[in-house]
Amino acid sequence: QVQLVESGGGLVQAGDSLRLSCAASGRTFSSGAMGWFRQAPRKEREFVGVITWDIITYYSASVKGRFTVSRDNDRNTVYLQMNSLKPEDTAIYYCAASRQGGVPRREIEYDSWGQGTQVTVSS
Repeated sequence: QVQLVESGGGLVQAGDSLRLSCAASGRTFSSGAMGWFRQAPRKEREFVGVITWDIITYYSASVKGRFTVSRDNDRNTVYLQMNSLKPEDTAIYYCAASRQGGVPRREIEYDSWGQGTQVTVSS
């Protein structure tokens, strides 16, 4: 498994930007896909975006065009750049690591999870 620690969450206003970071340690970071999920109050955890080892990205419809996932293999870190934030983006954001091929988008495809970081967007 890989150990993951998210950071960068906070309270922002609608329209602001925020960048989340996820630092990884453990197994080889560069060989797997890294995903971001979020869980809003009283809702199921949902997929946000993913970046594969060969830098293929995929996003949920609700964030596409506003959020960008990137990775720095030298720093063992994956990022989630969030622009034009909306109150409905308020959630706990989790990063996760997958050893599966392709472009994993389901929770079951990920074997390591961070503890989450809170993002709150006020209107």
